[in-house]
Order: sequence, then C-alpha cells, then structure tokens
Amino acid sequence: MSRIAKYPVDIPAGVEVTLGANEILIKGPLGILSQFLLPWVHIDRKEDKLFFSCSQKESGADAMSGTMRSLVNNMVTGVTKGFEKKLNLIGVGYRAQAQGSNLNLTLGFSHPIVHVVPAGIKIETPTQTEILVKGINKQVVGQVAADIRAYRPPEPYKGKGVRYSDEVVVIKETKKK
Repeated sequence: MSRIAKYPVDIPAGVEVTLGANEILIKGPLGILSQFLLPWVHIDRKEDKLFFSCSQKESGADAMSGTMRSLVNNMVTGVTKGFEKKLNLIGVGYRAQAQGSNLNLTLGFSHPIVHVVPAGIKIETPTQTEILVKGINKQVVGQVAADIRAYRPPEPYKGKGVRYSDEVVVIKETKKK
C-alpha cells in the first residue's frame, strides 16, 4: 500500500464532504472544490476522517491511492485556509500593479504585459515589487505563479527577474579575459 495513503485525511468542523460515484465534492467556508475519482481508488468515510485504499491490483493503482489522498488533503486545506504564493520583482524599473482581474507588469520589455487572472484567483500587490497570488485550489495558484514567473525568469548573472520569495538564485561569475 502507498505510504501516503495510509494516513487518513481529517475533516475539520465546517467542512462538508460529499462522495459521489465518480466525484468527491468538498464545501468549506472559502468555497467549493470537486475532484474526479479514479475507479480503482476506494474512499471510506468514518466519522470525521477519510481513508484511502486501492480496490484493484492494477498497475499504478497503489500509487494513485496516495495521489488521490494528497489531492483531497489539499482540497480540504484549500477550502479552510487557502493557498498563497509570493513573488518578488528584482530589477531596475520592474513593477507590478493589480487592476481588477488583470495584472499589469513592467518587466523591461518595450511594451507592458497584461496578465489575465483566471476565476477563483485573487492577486494583490502590497508594493510595486511584490505579488501575492491567493486562491483555494493549490494547482491553479501554483500555475498562475509559474505563468507570471515565466515572463521574466531570474537570470544567473545579475539575478534580475521574477522569482518566488523563497527562491535562491545562485549568481554566476562573469567570464574572465
């Protein structure tokens, strides 16, 4: 059995879990999330805990039970606390400004970049060089942060670019004559 799937997922107070035939629906104070269930992963609900197991001896079923457990755990965390990614802009003249459902970026190109924010994601700019990406779906929050970072990833010689707040960029030494 998967090592991760051995641990049950606790359901906190205020969170409703609905198990369907091929879908799980989790409703909490911050919103509603749903996930498609694989046929060979079995979920049991006992009181306020969810237990995961693989119901068939199919190749990869054991691993998928652990994956489903992680996805459901992230859903429970998302509807209770939410997820957040912080990005920093490093470079002279690099700025960000949130306007409604758009993020305006000035990253040293000849034109400004307008990034359209998907539904369910909130972007804040506490300062001109900080971006906070918030939401209840961990996958979407991470993807939006990666898309913003992809406009100007940090370069290795000066360290300029968009980077995660906890990212360490190793600066290379320039070529000697």
